[in-house]
Amino acid sequence: MSIFEGAGVALVTPMNEDGSVNYAKLEELLEMQIAGNTDAIIICGTTGEASTLTDEEHLECIRFTVEKVNHRIPVIAGTGSNCTESAIFLSTEAEKVGVDGLLLVTPYYNKATQNGLKKHYKAIAASVKVPIILYNVPSRTGTRLMPQTIVDLCKEVENIVAVKDATGDISEVAELANLAGGCVDIYSGNDDQIVPILSLGGKGVISVLSNVLPQETHDIVAEYLAGNVDKSRDLQIKYIPLIKALFSEVNPIPVKRAMNFMGLEVGGLRLPLTEMEEASAAKLLDEMKKAGMDVK
Repeated sequence: MSIFEGAGVALVTPMNEDGSVNYAKLEELLEMQIAGNTDAIIICGTTGEASTLTDEEHLECIRFTVEKVNHRIPVIAGTGSNCTESAIFLSTEAEKVGVDGLLLVTPYYNKATQNGLKKHYKAIAASVKVPIILYNVPSRTGTRLMPQTIVDLCKEVENIVAVKDATGDISEVAELANLAGGCVDIYSGNDDQIVPILSLGGKGVISVLSNVLPQETHDIVAEYLAGNVDKSRDLQIKYIPLIKALFSEVNPIPVKRAMNFMGLEVGGLRLPLTEMEEASAAKLLDEMKKAGMDVK
């Protein structure tokens, strides 16, 4: 059974002025997402700046989210690392506080072989019982999970069940779908490819766009799954300019700026990420207005 179908939000981590995690704001964002019919919360992923959180902050964000969501929708924790032992530690601790699943990015910088990736994921999976979503994002990690490797892992390991595909390569997703024969749940990792991946049998999206348009992102998937393909496609196309603006600089720089434009006051970013260039920010604000969003 799938961990979720629909649009899961890759949630930002809100920060106070001093750079600490703003837990009061995090609770507000969680309630906003649930009210907007988001289908799952993904906490401490790339969009959540997990790479600059301490282990203590990382695990407290996960614990806090599980507690506040309180089983209303699934909570999936990002617990990947380029060190297998670190990923095992984060994963086992996340399981203890009651997450519904884990999102495990490929080891970055090390550039493991496909056999190395298999051993890495099998070691983590053996340490937990909760279901695991593989995260394939070679533009960030320098490492690519090949379709056959994904299929092998899902067939050989009971609790490896899905992949978040952020390769941007629809042909590769089609190859994966063909090889998998239904044994891999595929989620789009790119907001501009939700409908194309759904058309190949995908289960939904793990979305940055959902941070600012939770209901609309949910609707793109829900309409498709309900058989209203034209409506789903029209929504996908409608938000392409906004999606492009949300990725005009590296994620999560633009989406945090967009949320601050909305008055959500999610704070700034941790170095080495810096504030959005003003020309890019002006374009983002313009696209938000064109999309009919309420901006301050």
